[in-house]
Amino acid sequence: VGGVDYRQSQYNRATQALRQPGSAFKAFVYLTGFEAGLTPDSTFNDGPISIGNWRPGNFNDEYFGTVSLREAFARSLNSVAVQVSQRVGPARVVETAKRLGISSPLGADPSIALGTSETTVLEMTAAYATFANRGQGVLPYGITRIATRDGKILYQRSGSGIGTVASAGAVREMLDVLSATVAWGTGKHARIDRPAAGKTGTSQNFRDAWFIGLTADLVTGVWVGNDDDHAMNKVTGG
Repeated sequence: VGGVDYRQSQYNRATQALRQPGSAFKAFVYLTGFEAGLTPDSTFNDGPISIGNWRPGNFNDEYFGTVSLREAFARSLNSVAVQVSQRVGPARVVETAKRLGISSPLGADPSIALGTSETTVLEMTAAYATFANRGQGVLPYGITRIATRDGKILYQRSGSGIGTVASAGAVREMLDVLSATVAWGTGKHARIDRPAAGKTGTSQNFRDAWFIGLTADLVTGVWVGNDDDHAMNKVTGG
């Protein structure tokens, strides 16, 4: 959509605004982990960690001890996401995000696991479409055809997307953890009357709040924030 009122502002936040996706970026971390042999039932210890001088904490500094990756993803535990990213390597996480269609510059550093590199709503939503599309990547588009008044075709969109960008097995595991997020995790407010999956995201100091959700026939990305990047009043992706 791009904004609240086009007359008030013509700035398109869906396609132009570069924002931190926060925990919504963890989908690429976990997909990389699943492709490397981890499963939703793999267990990690959720507790305080440090990488050099960086000490990423969980929301409200709450830790859950030994958890499955399913629970860690559904609860959006930062500690576990960073551990998974460190195990597979931040560079591989960046490669996964690029493969699914993220074209914005991404930094291959430990904080990438928490979505500190900026991207757009359109790129994130298109990348998540891979999970609803059985591993097939998509190229977002807004125009299918341009014709003159008398019917002469000036432009006709062609092409079928970017092909397979994730294995069917890894996508099934992603749908497992994305579904848990909506069923009982941080995205439970998005539960509807049919199967749904998704992920919440909140950047530092509540500057960005995200939810990207999918059903069998629709993928939707929602972002809320201020254009001047100042903090909101504790608005989270949930």
